Amino acid sequence: MKIRSYAGITKPSFLLVHPELPALTSRNPQFTSLFTLRIPCNREKLTGMITRSQYSVADRRSATRYGDSSVSNKNTNRLGRRQGGSSSLYSRPSLLDMKNDRMENRARVYEFLRGIGIVPDELDGLELPVTVEVMRERVDFLHKLGLTIEDLNNYPLVLGCSVKKNMIPVLDYLGKLGVRKSTFTEFLRRYPQVLHASVVIDLSPVVKYLQGMDIKPDDIPRVLERYPEVLGFKLEGTMSTSVAYLVGIGVARREIGGVLTRYPEILGMRVGRVIKPFVEYLEDLGIPRLGVARLIEKRPHILGFGLEERVKPNVQSLLEFCVRKESLASVVAQYPEIIGIDLKPKLLSQQSSLKSVIDLSPEEFGRVVEKMPQVVSLSDRPMMKHVDFLKNCGFSLEQVRKMVAGCPQLLALNLDIMKLSFDFFQTEMQRPLDDLVDFPAFFTYGLESTIKPRHKMVSKKGLKCSLGWLLNCSDDKFAQRMDYDTIEMEEMELLPSFDMNTLTEPRSDDSGSDYDDSDDDYV
Repeated sequence: MKIRSYAGITKPSFLLVHPELPALTSRNPQFTSLFTLRIPCNREKLTGMITRSQYSVADRRSATRYGDSSVSNKNTNRLGRRQGGSSSLYSRPSLLDMKNDRMENRARVYEFLRGIGIVPDELDGLELPVTVEVMRERVDFLHKLGLTIEDLNNYPLVLGCSVKKNMIPVLDYLGKLGVRKSTFTEFLRRYPQVLHASVVIDLSPVVKYLQGMDIKPDDIPRVLERYPEVLGFKLEGTMSTSVAYLVGIGVARREIGGVLTRYPEILGMRVGRVIKPFVEYLEDLGIPRLGVARLIEKRPHILGFGLEERVKPNVQSLLEFCVRKESLASVVAQYPEIIGIDLKPKLLSQQSSLKSVIDLSPEEFGRVVEKMPQVVSLSDRPMMKHVDFLKNCGFSLEQVRKMVAGCPQLLALNLDIMKLSFDFFQTEMQRPLDDLVDFPAFFTYGLESTIKPRHKMVSKKGLKCSLGWLLNCSDDKFAQRMDYDTIEMEEMELLPSFDMNTLTEPRSDDSGSDYDDSDDDYV
């Protein structure tokens, strides 16, 4: 039998092309044409040849299969070791391999953080960058914002924030609101959690809520700078209840915007734990609830005075320094800051100074505090200048002590104005010094607006009156007195004192909603 290669089929012969023979050509690339068998047309011979040919090809395929299997087994064994025994033909890392890779990457990131002084213990379980380069980018970005290694250690979770996905969108939003870049560092130190927030879901609704509380758009950035923690509050939680309570005790609804602008910390105060106990304590001192509301409108920061830590101890100190219990309400109403400062050392210092200069007794010092509680915050030097002025006017030490005890405002008035008033008293009014000892509040009245015109009217009418009768009344009341022919004794009024009713009178001034943090600048 001859085997020849043909590109086609010839008619005289019978052509058999075995279906598995191309597999041979695949192992022998030099044969590119089809193998054909030229076989005589004899059925028996043909059958035997086919059978032998099949066995021959089968043997070759079997040998090839066994040969390939040895190579395949080696690859499979290597792949199996990577895949935990899997027989898959695709090179996929196993879960164990992936876990090990993550652990190795995190170890490198931790090593980098420790190298720059950051303790990464709190970062366990937090998703971190895969590479050290990305973590270095985050740290560098936070450094550019002004945060130090100490800041990052105080809140290491900020390292889980992406620069592009978290930090930049939040900071851009704050900048567009008007928050100054110069305040970003302190803003993030106080409330680094803002970098985890969503602008749309978390931040924007809070800003809209603040605007709904009548805080002016221009004041929003100042509110956020002063109290960034407000961005983390729930709208229907503490914020809404604190505002509702203030309105309920009498804070005017139109004043809420100004109150929150000047002291936004109120939005984070719990009514039951902070605001309500404070209000009720002031009521117990004798200030009516509406009066407390007026104090909050004018100086909302008093709500931040710790009731147990500061307020109650200060009230106790006032009692120890001879302030009468019935006068406590007046003292607090005149000078609310007195319950929020470190009071006892100030009381001790002022009492000692006045004792050494004018021999003021403890009881007299108590009366001074009752009439002008601001005395606890006066500096010694100005007070001494005022005492020296009175002495130079010709008053004895005893008279000076009596005048200061009767009108402690003498220790804080403008000295130049006092000199002008005293000159007019001597040259024009020509009254004895005892009149000033009896009514030292003379120095508290305006020379041009009150003293001169009233003195002129009384002189023209020829009336003889005390300084108290002349000055200690309203203009309308004085006009009525000018119709009198004689002066009745019951109208010889005492020195002016604080009237609690003035605290609860309806507000006549405009809303104090403009941003002003001067309320907190107390000594």
